[in-house]
Amino acid sequence: MADPVVRVGDTRNARDTKNARGTEDARGTESTRGTKVALSTASVYPESTATAFEIAARLGYDGVEVMVWTDPVSQDIEALRRLSDYHGVPVLAVHAPCLLITQRVWSTDPWVKLQRARSAAERLGASTVVVHPPFRWQRQYARDFVTGIARMADETDVRFAVENMYPWRYRDREMLAYAPEWDVTKDDYRHFTVDLSHTATARTDAMAMIGRMGDRLGHIHLADGNGSAKDEHLVPGRGSQPCAELLEGLAGSGFDGHVVIEVNTRRAMSAAEREADLAEALAFARLHLASRPERTERPEHTERPERTERPERPERPERPERTECTERPERAGRTEPPER
Repeated sequence: MADPVVRVGDTRNARDTKNARGTEDARGTESTRGTKVALSTASVYPESTATAFEIAARLGYDGVEVMVWTDPVSQDIEALRRLSDYHGVPVLAVHAPCLLITQRVWSTDPWVKLQRARSAAERLGASTVVVHPPFRWQRQYARDFVTGIARMADETDVRFAVENMYPWRYRDREMLAYAPEWDVTKDDYRHFTVDLSHTATARTDAMAMIGRMGDRLGHIHLADGNGSAKDEHLVPGRGSQPCAELLEGLAGSGFDGHVVIEVNTRRAMSAAEREADLAEALAFARLHLASRPERTERPEHTERPERTERPERPERPERPERTECTERPERAGRTEPPER
């Protein structure tokens, strides 16, 4: 297959974009340099992968996560490398093609998909491959998944970060679509991706799940949700999930992964509205990554002095009994006021 054409426009404009992005980075990421904030290319759908690189550069994101899907550019390593070099935006993670709509992308064999995702990450300099647990009907793949992921992780420095999913719901019915479990903390993986839109859809306690992940939390998909049966992927701060609490808790936690904005902008009425949502999401992430939860230091423990016995109070003298009220004597010398 011929290389897809990647339209990159005027080089002078690209340099201007990079310079502007450098200024924004100096202003916006000084306190959050340890944790990079990336844009998922899925966040610009129905726009293209190439558009995601352009928007990430313009808004000042630290990198992108490439969602490998039906867009030919997302499947082409050399095209991705050219986009990354041109816009000055590194690829920080690769999302393996494990959605329903990507069942035939790269291969129909799920292990071949993961091998190609690992190769793409290594060639592009990405640190992480994001992967979903298998669908239940992928029986052999599901049976070998936990041990297979561990074996692949032993062969590379790239992390395979397995992402939490959710039960599928229709009205009052619930279907368990993923195996071994949609709650990936029930299995022994080396690294996890937590997705806060998925915790909302699963109606599970996000912070409890993150607690179970512990130091194996290696990657974050930052989005929001309100517990709908649909996977909402709202801009963080617009739903009920503890997005701010999670980010603020990363300070001093030893987290060394990336935060990826993965939100749904399909309903944006214009390109400007889409960019406004993505700029808001980036600002939210950087604000709360830079914030530390306030802690009040406890004073050092000192022993209490022994109590001394209080002296007994002296008895109050008895009040004299009240005498019966007598009429007041009339004041002497009081005269009536003169008439005016």
